[in-house]
Amino acid sequence: MSTTETRQLFGRTQIYTDEAVITSGNVVEVLAKAIEVQSKNQNEIEYLWNYYRGKTPILQKRKEVRPSVNHKITVNRANEIVTFKRGYGFGEPIQYIRRGKDDSLSDEISALNEYLFLAGKHATDSALAEWLYVCGLGMRMVMPGDAEDPVKIYTLDPRYSFVVKYRGLGEPVVMGVKTIVRDNGQQVHSVYTADRYYEIENGVITRNKAHVLGDIPIFEYPANQARLGAFEPVLPLLDAINEVESNRLDDVQQFVNSFLALLGGTIDDETAAKLDEYKMLCLPEGVDAKYLSVAMQQSDIQILADSLYEYALTICGMPNRSGEGSTSDTGTAVALRNGWEICESQMKSVEQEWKEAEKRCLKLMLRILKDLTGLNLALKNIDIKFSRRNYDNLQTKSQVLATLLATGKVHPELCFTHCGLFLDPESAYLQSKEWWEENERKALEIAATQTPDEESEVVA
Repeated sequence: MSTTETRQLFGRTQIYTDEAVITSGNVVEVLAKAIEVQSKNQNEIEYLWNYYRGKTPILQKRKEVRPSVNHKITVNRANEIVTFKRGYGFGEPIQYIRRGKDDSLSDEISALNEYLFLAGKHATDSALAEWLYVCGLGMRMVMPGDAEDPVKIYTLDPRYSFVVKYRGLGEPVVMGVKTIVRDNGQQVHSVYTADRYYEIENGVITRNKAHVLGDIPIFEYPANQARLGAFEPVLPLLDAINEVESNRLDDVQQFVNSFLALLGGTIDDETAAKLDEYKMLCLPEGVDAKYLSVAMQQSDIQILADSLYEYALTICGMPNRSGEGSTSDTGTAVALRNGWEICESQMKSVEQEWKEAEKRCLKLMLRILKDLTGLNLALKNIDIKFSRRNYDNLQTKSQVLATLLATGKVHPELCFTHCGLFLDPESAYLQSKEWWEENERKALEIAATQTPDEESEVVA
């Protein structure tokens, strides 16, 4: 019999305070209470991060019978789940597009995307999504840079960063904290409020100064209201899969190394040595020999392993790999049967949570860009566009675009945005518009240089 410990986790705990305003008079007390909650979150995040890396409970498996045969196999489904969801949802850059009817903002939107490209936002989005799917939340920090690279975007380790909300209407964030641990183990807490910055060591404020950001530069991105990681709800199933596969290999080795029992006789050392050398045993009449082994039915074990994996895929909203179906299946039928639509619906719920956090972060980024570059954009003018599955059903998407443009009653930019064909519909529309206008200009120039006779010949 083998034993392992399965740990049950239920999402990260949001940190609250009763203080509506954080000042130098109460920041140390509020921080001390927040750290008590954060310590629990930190412990859970550490466990989930290690699990994602392959450090699972099966590595502590204990076996009471024949402890020398004790395989510890990690089938790292947690890594599979996180890697898939991260690539599916955030494999392509998140784009900002114009919201509303003001065509004059197109150049500013393009400039915003360029500045954030320089800041490496796509890479930080991907890193933040990794934390989000591992432990249920990601942390981001935004700071001003210089004229050439005006916005600095950082993905923070959620084990050492958090926000504190006021326990009141709307639950506004009143404090953001980033912690560093020095070589000697001493912790230094960097605390940001909307207008001040504090450094606190050993419960003492060592630095206190004003800042001009006008906002708290640390932002929390939750995966859902419970702050559950992608594989967290199925931890017992993942542990069971690891145990099944480990015990399965134990059984194979135990079957190969079965004990030989003699019924009605004994064997001396010399005979045992010959048995090991020749793999043959001569027994006197009336003496019988047989191996003591009862092998598990591998077909039944495979059914159990497949069942556990299928449950995990279903709960996590992952597409399966059953391969069942017929050659007459349509793309839509395959998507529905194999779980792609469930995967898409779960990703849309993550999108909504992401967008709410992104809007708060974008507000500060726009403030920084306005101060350093003069870019004049309001949050209401920007929409956040997730791009994925853009290479599915290309023919259908192309037909939608052609049909919408052919009606003549739909603005071309809406056609580009809603056909789903382009990763960056704003850029595609502007580039196409410029190309079309250039062709129209050339056509007019050619027409202006032609004589009436030439024009009639062209028409004929």
